[in-house]
Amino acid sequence: MTDHDKLDAWIDAHFDEQVRFLQELVRVPTDTPPGHNAPHADRTAELLRAFGFEAEKHPVPAAEVQAHGLQSITNLVVRRRYGEGGRTIALNAHGDVVPPGEGWRHDPYGAQIEDGFLYGRAAAVSKGDFASFSFAVRALESLQAPLAGGIELHFTYDEEFGGEMGPGWLLRNGITRPDLLVAAGFSYEVVVAHNGCLQLEVTVHGDMSHAAIPDSGTDALQGAAHILQALYRLNRQYLEVNSSVPGITHPYLNVGWIAGGTNTNVVPGKVAFKLDRRMVPEEDPEQVEQAIRATIEAAAGTFDPPRGGKGIRVEIRRILLARAMVPLPGNRPLVEALQRNALAVFGEAIPAVGTPLYTDVRLYTEAGIPGVTYGAGPRTVRESNAKRADERLDLEDLRRATKVIARTLRDLLAQP
Repeated sequence: MTDHDKLDAWIDAHFDEQVRFLQELVRVPTDTPPGHNAPHADRTAELLRAFGFEAEKHPVPAAEVQAHGLQSITNLVVRRRYGEGGRTIALNAHGDVVPPGEGWRHDPYGAQIEDGFLYGRAAAVSKGDFASFSFAVRALESLQAPLAGGIELHFTYDEEFGGEMGPGWLLRNGITRPDLLVAAGFSYEVVVAHNGCLQLEVTVHGDMSHAAIPDSGTDALQGAAHILQALYRLNRQYLEVNSSVPGITHPYLNVGWIAGGTNTNVVPGKVAFKLDRRMVPEEDPEQVEQAIRATIEAAAGTFDPPRGGKGIRVEIRRILLARAMVPLPGNRPLVEALQRNALAVFGEAIPAVGTPLYTDVRLYTEAGIPGVTYGAGPRTVRESNAKRADERLDLEDLRRATKVIARTLRDLLAQP
C-alpha cells in the first residue's frame, strides 16, 4: 500500500468525524456585516485542540476592526513543524460570510444533511475548507513519515471586506511568511489568477424641497440616475476589453446598493449608491479608478436639472481596492502536484484557470508568496449556492478534495 493509499484510507475512516467538525463550524454564525467573528475563532480553536492542534489566537485591535466597519476579529494560526529544511506551506480559509438572506428551505445555521449535501451558510465558502485542510493535515501526520518543512493553517475572518484585517494583517505584522499558499477553493479547478475589485461609494447632493413645489429644489435622485446611465454606458464598453487568462472574460461594473430621500412628498436632497468594478489581471487599478471618477464627475457636470434648478454635487469614497491575483513563477510545483493528485482521485483532468472572483490569495501573492486556490466544492459557484439561499456542499467533494490536499502535502514535504 502506497502512502497515498494510506492517506485515502485514513480520510475514509475518519470522514464521519470530519463532517461533524464541519457541522460544528457552520452552527456558529459569522454574518459579515456585522462581523462579530471572534466567537467563531474561539470555537474553532476549541475544536482543533480536541485533536491536538494548538491554535495561536491573534486578535486584531478593536479600534482597527471598528474603523474597518466590523465588530471583532481573531485570526488563527496553527503551526505544524516537521523535519529540517523544506518548505512551509500555508492553508488559508476564511470563516466570515455574507448574511443568509431570504428564501432558505433549510436552517442557514442548522448544518443539516440531505441527499449527500450539507446545507448551511459558509458550508461551501469556506468553512468546508476549515475541515478539508485540517483533516488533510491530520491524515498526513498519521503516516508518521519522514517530512521536511512544515504546514500552517491560517483561519481568518475578513475575506468579505477585502482581507486586510485577515491575511493582510497577519502578513503586515510579521506573524507569518510561508513559502507556498493554498487557499479555499473548489474541487474541479486549480485557480492561478483572479480579477481585482474596486468598490466606490458615490453620494449625490441636490437640494431637498417640498414635492408640491419641486422647482424650488434639485432632485438628487434624478442626478444619480443621470450618473448611473453614464456608468452603464461605460460598462457596455468593457465588453470590448478581453483578458488573455483562461476563465476570465472582460471587466464589468455593478451597482449593488442605492439609498436616499426623506419621504414620498419630499424631493430627495441626497442619494448614495455603491458600485463594484471587477478588473481583469491586465488592468491597472489606479487607471481604472481614475477613469470611473472622471466619468462620474463629467456626468454630474452635464446634469441639467428641470426648470433651471441648481446643479448637483458628488462625493466619491473608495471602499475597497483588491488587486488582481497574478501567477508567480514559484507556484508551478504546487499546481502540478494538485493537478496530478486531483486526476488520480477524481478520475478527470483538473484545469489551472483564472476566475472572475477575487480572494484573499492576492494578499499573499502581493507579498511575493506563490499561491493558488483549491478545496472542497462543485464545478461552479452557482452549484454551491454560495451567497444565495440554501448554500450547500456535496460531502463527496469534501472527502475527495481532502484526499487531494493530503496527497499534495505528502508530495511537497517529502524529504529529499
